[in-house]
Amino acid sequence: MKTFQQLLEGIYDPNIFKAVFLAGGPGSGKSYVVSKVVSGLGLKVINSDEPFERYLVKAGLSMKMPDDETAARDVERKKAKRVTGARKGHAIDGRLGIIIDGTGKDYDKMIRQAAHLGELGYETSMVFVNTTLETALDRNRKRARSVPPNIAKQGWNDVQKNLQRFQRYFGKRFFVADNNLGDDLTPITKAVRRAISKTVKNPIASAWIQSELQKKKEQGERQSFTQTGVRFKTSRGITTQVEKT
Repeated sequence: MKTFQQLLEGIYDPNIFKAVFLAGGPGSGKSYVVSKVVSGLGLKVINSDEPFERYLVKAGLSMKMPDDETAARDVERKKAKRVTGARKGHAIDGRLGIIIDGTGKDYDKMIRQAAHLGELGYETSMVFVNTTLETALDRNRKRARSVPPNIAKQGWNDVQKNLQRFQRYFGKRFFVADNNLGDDLTPITKAVRRAISKTVKNPIASAWIQSELQKKKEQGERQSFTQTGVRFKTSRGITTQVEKT
């Protein structure tokens, strides 16, 4: 049986109600930036790449993304997105801190997600992983799972076009992580961690936390009653002893 303190787990998590969006095209190095900038903060990474690659291998499809496997690959991609969507929904239901790993080429889609999270009380930020086109193409070529060079180039261009739009939307909570060879991520790491460490002040979040605390308190009291071997009933807010078991 859980203790009252265990029932409170998550409510006092310093990263509850925090969502960090990642943007960056193929070969930008988002996974590397995550490992350096926000690792160890307890945020749940929402990324369909890992299950997608696992499904590709299971289906016997190439990691080089050839055109003749597009239809079969799309089937596996949909599977991966369903799994990731369920994982994301579970995290959001608990208002857990999350990292949403995307490319950022679809500006409207990402902003809709950010707006929805804001309505739930989340404080949203973005880390835009930036590289030169040459760096992105070189890294994409060396990856185990790569896309054709023309697709990588188009992806890089699409993401770059949205940089200033994202900056305007996220404002002071927009961070650019330059991730070319030799770039130092220390300054951006400090800035991001400093921003994430601040307490969320959204009134929607505060109301949700207070509601959950009350629920946990009531659960803890009921468990305490059971542990003493005494049964109680509650009527109109008044709790009375029924019998001793």
